[in-house]
Amino acid sequence: MTKESEAFARVNQDGLFLVGCGKMGSALLKGWLDAGVKPASVSVLDPHPSDWLKGLAKEGLRLNDVPETAAVCLLAVKPQVISDVIDLEQLRKGGATFVSVAAGTTLAKLADVIGPEAAIVRSMPNTPAAIGQGMTALVGNSHCDDRQLALADVLLRAVGQTIVLDREEQMDAVTGVSGSGPAYVFHMIEALAEAGEAEGLAPDIAMKLAIATVAGAGALAQSAEETPTKLRENVTSPAGTTAAGLSILMSSESGLRPLMRETVNAAADRSRELA
Repeated sequence: MTKESEAFARVNQDGLFLVGCGKMGSALLKGWLDAGVKPASVSVLDPHPSDWLKGLAKEGLRLNDVPETAAVCLLAVKPQVISDVIDLEQLRKGGATFVSVAAGTTLAKLADVIGPEAAIVRSMPNTPAAIGQGMTALVGNSHCDDRQLALADVLLRAVGQTIVLDREEQMDAVTGVSGSGPAYVFHMIEALAEAGEAEGLAPDIAMKLAIATVAGAGALAQSAEETPTKLRENVTSPAGTTAAGLSILMSSESGLRPLMRETVNAAADRSRELA
């Protein structure tokens, strides 16, 4: 039995409790159901359930029914929002692994709410998780054993790739790179399209070119055996058009590298402040 099949078999047997079913919670739930989790094994707490959730309730999903025990309790909202509503201690005593996708909430803060002996996994997914293309970093506390961390890892892989961190302090850097990173890329698309407009392209054509170029390059980088450096070199002919553009973008003083270091550092510093 693979880790994935073992994990989902355990969830189907012991149950999964999802607290909050907004965009991220819905993306995760869809991924779990597609992977073989049965609706009857899932409990969802959400004050404003979507029509999709109501439809799943007709298939056995328990809506706004707090279970006494669960293999995993996934918090898709700030834990302090629900601490007065749910008996988290009861779930903890029942052996639940608590997985948080709440941005900026440290393991220590989670333990304050859930309990000092709770097995807790803190994770940081990013917005492409909504289409199954996310990148999620996770780290467990000292009460979380290898099996519990592996279970959380499998569940979070339902919306994309995952990486397990060595220590929680790295989460601030993750926030600066992949957590906030999609916004950087979206802005790059905006800037690339605007540059195309400045060269005479119609706005809709410039935007279509920019989106397709960024999406295609990302897909190629994801699937190719070559490194991004090699892929860049493959596109760049000596003294050609790409080389001319890269001479600006790769300036050691004003190019993309120093700008990106400053950008990621600012986001990581803010993450540290918020934590």
